[in-house]
Amino acid sequence: MTSAPASWRVIVTRPGREAQAWADALQSLGVPCEALPLIEIAALPDASALAQAWQAVPDHLAVMFVSANAVRFFMAARPAGMPLPTCRAWSTGPGTRAALEAAGWPEELIDSPDEGAPQYDSEALWALVEGRVRAAVHASSGAKPGVLIVRGADVHGQLAGRDWLAVQMEAAGLKVLQTAAYVRRPPLLTPAQQSRIHQAMNDGSRWLFSSSEAALFLRQACPDLPLDQAKALATHPRIAQKLKESGWPCVDLVPAGLQAQALSIKSLA
Repeated sequence: MTSAPASWRVIVTRPGREAQAWADALQSLGVPCEALPLIEIAALPDASALAQAWQAVPDHLAVMFVSANAVRFFMAARPAGMPLPTCRAWSTGPGTRAALEAAGWPEELIDSPDEGAPQYDSEALWALVEGRVRAAVHASSGAKPGVLIVRGADVHGQLAGRDWLAVQMEAAGLKVLQTAAYVRRPPLLTPAQQSRIHQAMNDGSRWLFSSSEAALFLRQACPDLPLDQAKALATHPRIAQKLKESGWPCVDLVPAGLQAQALSIKSLA
């Protein structure tokens, strides 16, 4: 086992709200940590489509949320007087599930991989709900059962994220609708943050990525960033692969769950 410089820290790159909470949690488990958000979350400039999507919620088999932010912005847009949904809610991980519970979605109507799942992703969620989906499709007569996917949009208003789950659901006979609940955009970095970024590339610190988009925004903000000594941690094989393809020389895969992630990071020090 090689030892890292005494100054090394884990740099958490999630959006601001999640980054600080995750950094604090890792710190409490003995991982030297700091938050440096590389994705900014903002409200939609026009939320009329989101309000319209709410009107069809009672007719859906389920609403699938890609993140806790999707939950928060979608639930904040619930029209006045409209009751909480009674359909199922799907999430890919415990953070999104917690946001659903905090928003008042009945716990018994939430489908989500548990804390100990190897990965928090669309594949894990689909393995959990596929049987119920196929049963609903088989029992339906006439119109296809529908699922609404709530996700973020990029700065151009285009829906961001993978379409793998939508493809599986359509192949199973579902009608899939998608709506954006918020915007994901590059952050405006302060001079102090830019200085810290350059320092962390060479002091043994490890950049923790739970989204390859954060790494993309980092390179956009600091195009001259030297990566020859940079170290990254990725919470999913797809993220790790994209980091390697974009020039990160040292990329370690770590679990997505907090406890297992902390143990894995400490084993690398």
